Amino acid sequence: MKILVTGGAGYIGSILVPELLNKGHQVTVLDNFMFKQLSLNHLCVFDKFKILNGDIRDKKLMKSLLNSNDVIIPLAAIVGAPLCNKDPYSAQSINSDAIKDMIKMASKNQMIIMPTTNSAYGTGDKNNFCDENSPLRPISKYAIDKVEIEKLLMARENSISYRLATVFGMSPRMRIDLLVNDFTYRAFHDSALIIFEGHFKRNYIHIRDVVNAFLHALNNLDSMKSEIYNVGLSDANLSKLELCEEIKKHLPNFTFVEEKIKKDPDQRNYIVSNEKIEKTGFKPKYSLSDGISELIKGYVMLKNQSFGNF
Repeated sequence: MKILVTGGAGYIGSILVPELLNKGHQVTVLDNFMFKQLSLNHLCVFDKFKILNGDIRDKKLMKSLLNSNDVIIPLAAIVGAPLCNKDPYSAQSINSDAIKDMIKMASKNQMIIMPTTNSAYGTGDKNNFCDENSPLRPISKYAIDKVEIEKLLMARENSISYRLATVFGMSPRMRIDLLVNDFTYRAFHDSALIIFEGHFKRNYIHIRDVVNAFLHALNNLDSMKSEIYNVGLSDANLSKLELCEEIKKHLPNFTFVEEKIKKDPDQRNYIVSNEKIEKTGFKPKYSLSDGISELIKGYVMLKNQSFGNF
């Protein structure tokens, strides 16, 4: 297939794009390289790899790229509440306005496979349980925009929305600010952590299983299109305290305490069902423990706060 990946040099794209190329697809990446990343350098040897330094807000550029591709995987975004709060103009113009334009310009025959977010659940029902039919209660601007975009996606026939759990794991374009990555980083380098509202739960997924989910969609477009899927580890609906206990199994000297006075600005708290995508035949390959082991290896090499979306 001819596949356009916007933001393809980012955290997820830097793992996804090599896999697409290895599967024989023709891949065009559009990225503005805002983090000065070099994560796709090794792919220039592929004849089927095309790279452009540009902006998804450039309508003329996007229209030309859309016209020459079968599948669009829109990864370009201002990701995470802190970065969105820091640059609200870019968050609005990239996460919302540019994606709306892209959906309008795309042919009805083109497939869009888009990551949204299960943070849109905000806080679940009285049992904090959420599946794809649960009410959405987005808290952050990032999640609110993703909910709006998802509605537009589902109004067209050839779209798949992946409500991703909190992603973890190493990538050539690393993000240390994601929760598992962050807690493991602090455990490895500082051996100590103060947490707020440690009972809050969320779901997690390894970055390579996110990539595997995209590959799974490409192999099952007809049966999966026009649907929303949660993508996470069914055995990893964990509270922050439970996550710290998992990390401590790998780093026994890790000490963590819960601060009872302050509130976490991120009020997400939910337990997510991933049964729907599992029924399509998708099964994650990497456990939370696998990811923590991987991160510890990576943090031998990394001690630099530039590896994040801050």
